[in-house]
Amino acid sequence: MGALTAPNGGLDISSVEAEEALTLISLPLGARLIMRCRKDWRTATVCAITPDKITLSVASPSGHTYRVRRPPDAPLSFDGSIPIIGEGCCWRAGLARYDKRW
Repeated sequence: MGALTAPNGGLDISSVEAEEALTLISLPLGARLIMRCRKDWRTATVCAITPDKITLSVASPSGHTYRVRRPPDAPLSFDGSIPIIGEGCCWRAGLARYDKRW
């Protein structure tokens, strides 16, 4: 990913690269994200990348993990620097609880 020099001496990402960064293929292997599931929001990790699909390892509240496959051009949104895949709002309120002791 290239960068342009900003007037204040920092780095400025070009608008073309910003548009490309809004799809699932732009995330590196091992990236963490929040994913919308049937009833709640869960944490996921990019565990495999192929040209025709991206495999995500999703954490289940029961302590197990399962894998889901998504197309590489699946749209992403960001909450600050946190990538989010799925529709809806208020992911923080709907995030699955993994251990009630914490």
